[in-house]
Amino acid sequence: MQSHPNHKPGILYVVATPIGNRDDITIRALNILGHVDLVAAEDTRHTGRLLAHHNVKCHMISFHEHNENERTPDLINRLKDGASVALVSNAGTPSVSDPGYRLVKEAVINRIRVSPIPGVSAAIAALSVSGLPTDSFVFIGFPARKKAKRLHQLKDLAGESKTMVFYESPKRILTFLKEIIS
Repeated sequence: MQSHPNHKPGILYVVATPIGNRDDITIRALNILGHVDLVAAEDTRHTGRLLAHHNVKCHMISFHEHNENERTPDLINRLKDGASVALVSNAGTPSVSDPGYRLVKEAVINRIRVSPIPGVSAAIAALSVSGLPTDSFVFIGFPARKKAKRLHQLKDLAGESKTMVFYESPKRILTFLKEIIS
């Protein structure tokens, strides 16, 4: 598809979704999700339950780490043709340790407006109740899955004095904590 020269491109909305309680979604996020042409969801079943809970009806397609490369060009073309698209992950903000980075990057390259719809953040929520210094912190995201690379990352961070925030799977958290301690 080619965009008409006088046609205004659509907007890519990067919509934060709840990290736990389904009611922790903003009114603005619900309004956007109910009015866009398409919702690109990390897991359509998960997002479908969230939207059904809030009586929001929309058109959805899957957009996750396994199909992000193939879906991005199609979504960019839709945006160029004037469609509005909301990008959502299963929890939190898309493209922050979640799928979406490639789509946002391509939208920026193609001069398509990208609009953040803020909401809950697991990192900020955890920091706010941690009792650790919050005036300056380092967000690491998910550590490497392979042990050697993960240990190398930890060694590189050993001298860091700021509060550090990692994301980790419940299945790997105990192993990771042991590695941090050692």
